[in-house]
Amino acid sequence: TLRVLAHTEKESSNFHQRFFLCKPIMNSCLRMFNFKPSLSPQASEGVTFIGPDTHAIQAMGDKIESKLLAKNAKVNTIPGFDGVVKDADEAVRIAREIGYPVMIKASAGGGGKGMRIAWDDEETREGFRFSSQEAASSFGDDRLLIEKFIDNPRHIEIQVLADKHDNALWLNERECSIQRRNQKVVEEAPSTFLDPDTRRAMGEQAVALAKAVKYSSAGTVEFLVDSKKNFYFLEMNTRLQVEHPITECITGLDLVQEMIRVAKGYPLRHKQADIPINGWAVECRVYAEDPYKSFGLPSIGRLSQYQEPLHVSNVRVDSGIQEGSDISIYYDPMISKLITYGSDRAEALQRMEEALDNYVIRGVTHNIALLREVIIHPRFVQGNISTKFLPDVYPDGFKGHKLTDLEKRELLAIATSLYVSCLVSQQVEVDGMKLNVTNEWNLASPLSSVTIDGTHRTIQCLSRDAAGNISIQFLGTVYKLRILTKLAAELSKYMPEKAVEDTTSILRSPMPGAVVAVSVKPGDLVKAVHCKAGETVGEGDLLVELE
Repeated sequence: TLRVLAHTEKESSNFHQRFFLCKPIMNSCLRMFNFKPSLSPQASEGVTFIGPDTHAIQAMGDKIESKLLAKNAKVNTIPGFDGVVKDADEAVRIAREIGYPVMIKASAGGGGKGMRIAWDDEETREGFRFSSQEAASSFGDDRLLIEKFIDNPRHIEIQVLADKHDNALWLNERECSIQRRNQKVVEEAPSTFLDPDTRRAMGEQAVALAKAVKYSSAGTVEFLVDSKKNFYFLEMNTRLQVEHPITECITGLDLVQEMIRVAKGYPLRHKQADIPINGWAVECRVYAEDPYKSFGLPSIGRLSQYQEPLHVSNVRVDSGIQEGSDISIYYDPMISKLITYGSDRAEALQRMEEALDNYVIRGVTHNIALLREVIIHPRFVQGNISTKFLPDVYPDGFKGHKLTDLEKRELLAIATSLYVSCLVSQQVEVDGMKLNVTNEWNLASPLSSVTIDGTHRTIQCLSRDAAGNISIQFLGTVYKLRILTKLAAELSKYMPEKAVEDTTSILRSPMPGAVVAVSVKPGDLVKAVHCKAGETVGEGDLLVELE
């Protein structure tokens, strides 16, 4: 049970200062609550829940019921079947009636789980099976719905805030289109796409839905927006969103403090005309994931070194971990939320680039490289994005930063200077070009500030050994280099190379996790199965050998 002592107006300032330090923990606690209508913590324990009442949580937590409520509230909804899909045959019939492509979704779902896109009958049957299994596993509820899939949309959400006195506000939008597997990766506020009229229309519909369910607290109404700025209700999250800090940055409101005030029974202190858009904010979700595998498969391990970039101005980090923390398979692999703020979008993005370069995470694989590449990509900088941004920009998967010729020379010059640990400015010649490298190397520090011909770079030396092997994080991406003397380079050609493993007849686990099922049927040519259902496996573990 989470008990929070209500505070008076007189105490609010001091209380907020103390409470702010607990914000990440409180956010996690709020997300864990899922009261059922039969429970009444306020009546039975005399404790007020900081959040909406059970009716709103139940109504908006069910995608089928929430869509019907949205229709009745005159909110734009996606065409589709509003009931529960009974089986795969009915799923195919409904999909044909709606017209392909369709989206199969878990009614109780969230966070991109239990969702599949189907383009034909076969994919619908397969999607029904996998979505129902994932929904049952993740939410204990295997009910599914089917609706028209809107191809290449933007994902834009509206933050709402309502009290217990029938007052409700919309606090502008958040652009959440950069996603992988229907899960957000980079968010920003405001959106580059919305004009004032569309923003107002979306905000008014979001407030209408909140009032329809007598919502009180902070919540988020999510929409899909097409290229012509038509918008459709997606879902309402009856909690504080992961990306709420960027709304706080541009409005000046502390949403957690507002939630506490609403729970206490105070009316909202602001009117709709009071809600500003000041500056620009960007949030990157820093995950313990390998971005080179499907844009991010989970990584596990212990944070052997961890240093947040809080020395960079206008940076906020919300995290629930510290150096020494374990990242396991049992929880979401998010390490932190990295937020930057600027007077305009360019400044906010520049701050984010600097913050990512100065973020030290050792012991687990992370997605810093992907995040940095997204925010500097020309399409993102221009605001030309959609939910298909990652597969469109990286059709063959993410490969890390592609060095220009100049950047390659800079990296080689840095590595060479680091190899000799030069403490003064020196000239390094690369491919016939001389570069001036200035740095006083402090190998005890995880961060190094280097200047190459007047260009400043922040790099991280991850490892180095006497054989000349150096691993450097440069422009977000980790590069492995080997620096050799002329004699060592001559002799290296005589050294035998380690043979690459032949993986044509084996199957290894791409990520840590639990084996759900082992599907082997008569006729399959299998030499050996090295796992069984329910078993926990690590990344790279041998699963199956084929004949």
